[in-house]
Amino acid sequence: MSSAHWEFPQSVQPKPGDYAFDIDQALSAVVGLSAVIPADAFTAEILGTERAGNGVLIRNNVVLTIGYLITEAETVWLTLFDGRAVPGTVLAYDQETGFGLVQALARLDVTPLSLGSSGGARIGEAVIVAGAGGRKHSLAARIVSKQEYAGYWEYVLDEAIFTAPAHPNWGGTAVIGSGGDLIGIGSLQLQQAQGQGTAAHLNMSVPIDLLKPILNDLLTIGRPNHPPRPWLGLYATEVEDKLVIAGLAKSGPAARADLRVGDMVLAVAGTKVDSLGGLFRRIWSVGHAGVEVPFTIYRDGRTFEARVTSTDRSRLLKGPSLH
Repeated sequence: MSSAHWEFPQSVQPKPGDYAFDIDQALSAVVGLSAVIPADAFTAEILGTERAGNGVLIRNNVVLTIGYLITEAETVWLTLFDGRAVPGTVLAYDQETGFGLVQALARLDVTPLSLGSSGGARIGEAVIVAGAGGRKHSLAARIVSKQEYAGYWEYVLDEAIFTAPAHPNWGGTAVIGSGGDLIGIGSLQLQQAQGQGTAAHLNMSVPIDLLKPILNDLLTIGRPNHPPRPWLGLYATEVEDKLVIAGLAKSGPAARADLRVGDMVLAVAGTKVDSLGGLFRRIWSVGHAGVEVPFTIYRDGRTFEARVTSTDRSRLLKGPSLH
């Protein structure tokens, strides 16, 4: 694991006296995770064939992580607090939340971390952003905001958790709340502009409350038990007050419909869209995967209508998402 080569200075590590729970026991539930993905996998080009991060034991032999680490993985290894390496297998990956589940294929003898309430977490609350390896790889942090996050890859969280300072090995970190339970899973590192041209680094985490309604489905059938959202293979960005197509998934529905990089999206199904979150929510409101999505596009001085036949993204992926 890459985290073995560095550690935080003691000044920013969590200190036992600052928390009303046994931090070492809580941190022992955080494991290292490494995955190998086939070279011909759909996500190999973007996310790579070797991925490493963290995961959290949430029940006996079940590890919760951020899904991009394990999407299409053929091999998964978990590294425990005591240094043992244990093989795992992918149980599930949920496109909508971004959560992934791994089953350990050997006994872990570790106390799982209970699920807390991300909705009840407060801005300013002291939290631990925990990587595998205990205090040396964990960070005393605070929740600096809870707000919408829209990702260019057709992804929206209504209320993501943002923490600072930022953990440099953020993927799959455990955000442990003041009650000693799990309130989020680390997903991204972002920059937030500050005064005098400086930028602060933040971690964005997926709130744990999104897992609770789908956890049983993920454990039993490998996916949420409802029809998948339409996926277009469209990477969009906000440029000033305009929505612009910044990229297209190779051979994805949007590329097949001849949408192009640089196209400006004016409306979806007759409704004007003016934010990234609004764009994706409007696409999802048209229907389930497979529905035809009408767009109003501006390109090279002209406005025209385009229709994109969506698909279920999981059909393009190797692994448990095909259950």
